[in-house]
Amino acid sequence: MSAASAVVVPVQSSWKPAGHVLQLLFRLLHAWASVPVFFFLLALAAMLFRPPDLKAFPIDRVGLVLLIGCVALRVCARAEAIRLHSITWPLLALTLLAATGLRSSPLEAQSWSLFAAKWLVPLTLFHVAGSIFRTSRDLRKIELFCLFVLLYLSAVSIFFLFGFESLIFPRYILDAGIGIHVDRARGPFLQAVANGVSLNILGLVALNSYRRGSLAGPVAMLLCAVVPLALLATKTRAVWISGAFSIGALLVFCQDRKLRRFALMVCVLAGVGIAGFFVQGANWREFAERLQDQSPVDFRSEMYAAGWQMFAERPIVGWQDNSTVQAEVARRVSDFRPDYYVFHNTFLELGVQRGVLGLGLYAWLFVCLFRLTAGNPGSSQIFADTEFRKLWGIILGVYLINASAVVMNYQFVNGLVFAFAGILSAQKTHNKELSIKQAV
Repeated sequence: MSAASAVVVPVQSSWKPAGHVLQLLFRLLHAWASVPVFFFLLALAAMLFRPPDLKAFPIDRVGLVLLIGCVALRVCARAEAIRLHSITWPLLALTLLAATGLRSSPLEAQSWSLFAAKWLVPLTLFHVAGSIFRTSRDLRKIELFCLFVLLYLSAVSIFFLFGFESLIFPRYILDAGIGIHVDRARGPFLQAVANGVSLNILGLVALNSYRRGSLAGPVAMLLCAVVPLALLATKTRAVWISGAFSIGALLVFCQDRKLRRFALMVCVLAGVGIAGFFVQGANWREFAERLQDQSPVDFRSEMYAAGWQMFAERPIVGWQDNSTVQAEVARRVSDFRPDYYVFHNTFLELGVQRGVLGLGLYAWLFVCLFRLTAGNPGSSQIFADTEFRKLWGIILGVYLINASAVVMNYQFVNGLVFAFAGILSAQKTHNKELSIKQAV
């Protein structure tokens, strides 16, 4: 007995450290899988503060991987399935189509970054958001996140507009050596259009919060005053046009009196604020010069002409290879020699690269997105009630207006819009299933 025990005891004791390690590992995995909302918002925040031009640690990709790992653990542990929706198929097809274009440049970081920003991030966040944001408590968290981001972006834009550069954070926003639009309020995106589109979309989300009574009146009035000035500070005509479209659409199509009154108030305050800003003589000439600036129009016209010629030559499947596209554009454009040619139009770029096939898939995608404006009238969820679904059509309009003037390769904007789409799709599917059960 003593010999046997002498053999057994060391064996049992040798398993104790391994058992503790496994127990700790399981606890860490459980903690990782139990807070999907946190990792989702963390990934969005990382995309907000890590633009493609910033040579820094890729925290945005780390955040995306952590989110995917969290969801994968939940799927395995709780047997939760990722639902597929009508939007899945055109979005997945566009992603696979874009992935085939990476074969010619498999080692170029810029190509992979653009692929992720335009297709992989929207595809991932669309499906993940639909499975994560189910309860009103979780939806409230993403709503608060949007409001905080709106306040931050508005503050940074206003600080830039009035020259309070010491208050701008992070400091790389002021670095003229990275990004573009250093003379405009470009925010952490380092691009004024991305900043303006985000302000516009988040402003509509805040307006929906005010309608529902979840946004305090004083905060709503503050946003009503500063968001128009923040949009003005971007000094970007497409942003100004989409902002005017938002207000006009609210006044014409929105049936909620509270929203219409708020839209009128925004118009009045925006007019008074802009007039007061100009009366003070604060760089009003810059805005006049921006309106009259012809050089961007000339460059875009030449790029549009070159793009149309290329589309006409290969209309079915496009040119596919990005390096071939760059060389071909350089051959056709004579008056401008940038480091990298951009078509400044999402639809034209898609047509040149993917042809009619890509444009058809993109049209199918947005038909599915616009169909989300129709929902269950009885729903009262934050991002899925009837009134927000009407605002959803305006959000898509803002997105498409800006897409006609730039290439929408802004991962935060794409991620946010398709996250909303995922939430709306999941809620619509849930309501439909609930109606069928009640009918049975």
